[in-house]
Amino acid sequence: MKYLLLIYSNPENWEHPVFLRHPEFLAMPASERAALAHESEDLHREIRESGELLAGAALADPLTTRTVRVRDGSPTVTDGPYPEVKEHLAGYLLLDCDGPERAAEIAARIPDARFAAVEVHPIMALSGQEM
Repeated sequence: MKYLLLIYSNPENWEHPVFLRHPEFLAMPASERAALAHESEDLHREIRESGELLAGAALADPLTTRTVRVRDGSPTVTDGPYPEVKEHLAGYLLLDCDGPERAAEIAARIPDARFAAVEVHPIMALSGQEM
């Protein structure tokens, strides 16, 4: 089963991995910061080696985001995000794993889940949901 994990963060400083610049991460003792960074590396290595990681990417600074809407046949492109938004989509992982429990387990191990959020979306096949 395939899952898309959407990783959100608060872009205080838009460099990746974003969690390394989050104020709560920076407030942690150095030993805890090092351990969490190591856990993140271990997770990525684990899901690469297991074949569960199909793709993943960090997204550029949200200031470069554009939103396209077509109304009455006319496209409108606006800059984004809006300043009042506190969390932004920072990146994604595309997984192929055994089920929703495993996808959620992986999501919970992504450091950004501690500081913002990681959404887990099952991916539908062309014929319908693979559930």
